[in-house]
Amino acid sequence: MRKIIIGSRGSELALWQANHVKGLLEALDVQVEIKIIKTQGDVFFNLNIQKLEGKGFFTKELEEELLKGSIDLAVHSFKDLPTQGPLGLTIGAVPARENPADLLLIRPDSVDIKKTFSLVQNAIVGTSSPRRKSQMLAHRLDLQLIDLRGNVPTRLQKLRDGDFDAILVAKAGINRLNLDLSDFHVENVSATEIIPAPAQGALALQIRVNDRQLEEKLAFINDPDAVIVTSIERDILSLFGGGCQSPMGIYCRKEKNIFQVWTCKSDSFEDFPDRLFMTSEKSEGLAEKVVAQFNGVKGRVSSVFISRELNQGGYLQTYLEKKGVSLEGRSLIRTFPIIHKLDSSILSRVDWVFFNSKNAVEYFFALKPKTNTAVKFGVVGRGSEAALRQLGLEASFVGEASDTSMVARKFAKLTIGKTVLFPQAKDSLRSIQNGLSAETIAIDLPIYETEADENSFYSDAQVLIFTSPSNVSSYIERNLIELNQKVIAIGKSTGSKLEEYNVNNFLTPYSPDELGLAEAVFSLM
Repeated sequence: MRKIIIGSRGSELALWQANHVKGLLEALDVQVEIKIIKTQGDVFFNLNIQKLEGKGFFTKELEEELLKGSIDLAVHSFKDLPTQGPLGLTIGAVPARENPADLLLIRPDSVDIKKTFSLVQNAIVGTSSPRRKSQMLAHRLDLQLIDLRGNVPTRLQKLRDGDFDAILVAKAGINRLNLDLSDFHVENVSATEIIPAPAQGALALQIRVNDRQLEEKLAFINDPDAVIVTSIERDILSLFGGGCQSPMGIYCRKEKNIFQVWTCKSDSFEDFPDRLFMTSEKSEGLAEKVVAQFNGVKGRVSSVFISRELNQGGYLQTYLEKKGVSLEGRSLIRTFPIIHKLDSSILSRVDWVFFNSKNAVEYFFALKPKTNTAVKFGVVGRGSEAALRQLGLEASFVGEASDTSMVARKFAKLTIGKTVLFPQAKDSLRSIQNGLSAETIAIDLPIYETEADENSFYSDAQVLIFTSPSNVSSYIERNLIELNQKVIAIGKSTGSKLEEYNVNNFLTPYSPDELGLAEAVFSLM
């Protein structure tokens, strides 16, 4: 086969990407040369990034050289490519995708572990992405979000120089350049918390449509799963008519042959975004379904009840207020401790402590256990994680899925041969313990009990959110759920309790937290 000339921008990250593809092709006995091409995005480095990205400023010159035949292959960050490419060019391959999530890098003196994202009040955060700005402000309205330009090393240096308290960057770029982050506090942000840009973390290998010889070679480095999920993400973006700089996050992944899609959209970065989670067994038509759901919002929901006390200023309450939806919160159960003294040495005998509820966190630490820095903490849901944060502690594992069996499978991989303590309710279903490896030692520690609130309560809200099996029992044993009321169960065990009462038409969010509940309510609007 002829020598292949790869066109690349001259930045450190772009050259890493080009050399990565060069290595993949050389492993197939293909001779490769890299040619550096300067783009408008490199020349006009003082322009606001909103005026650059999504309009071909980082790709146009590469595509022109490809069409002229001076290069054979252009390596792009897929998220930088417009959804409609020029005639005569095609995407020849998408290699395996790097982690698409974002990283929040924080100066040590700007860390406050008790707050969301571990940022001090009124922190100055560097990012030029409207997508990131919109989602960060939805969590923390106090943050000051300032535009940040430059390649990845330049951005890190600006953080070191004190221009910002923190910066948001793509994890893929950091991983590819293997950059030293030892002088920062690194906050790993889940791709389902701050939803990434469409095709973030993926490379697109662009070639001429008639280059069959190269296309055949690229088939060996193509990742079919990366192709299909990035295609879904970019199809959604295209159907919305948005460029790469729309305040929109789209993330698709394939789990056990089920496509899961998170979409976050707002009109501007100052607006509170709408979030939607959708699943499908087929990729065909999935993008259209997502867009139809957003376009079909009719304001059908004006009132919501949740079976717990309101988290004042929390994500769900703020979101519903922005949408003009009233929210009432009231717990239908009472909790009380069942032990009042703890063996002070217990933490020295375990490797992990796992909490499946905010109550478990609060009751356990009310016993004033002696902390051991070697002990790691795991939780189900961001609500439990937030409760740990309030104590100045970080969770090493956060289970996002409302299906605790899925959480258990992921947690089990971390705890083989370890000892795990489970502070829990007296009537706990032990969902996590049941999914652990036989080589893991699980210690149950019932520390609190629940009982139904004897006071009768009925809600005529259009949407009822139940947050635990005991709340389901407390409500349904006194009330009928009306035919026009929609029901959301925060997790699988809560849903199972609803089914015991012959309530089968309910929604379960992906994650058992306020983000997941906001997504579920939006799907009913």
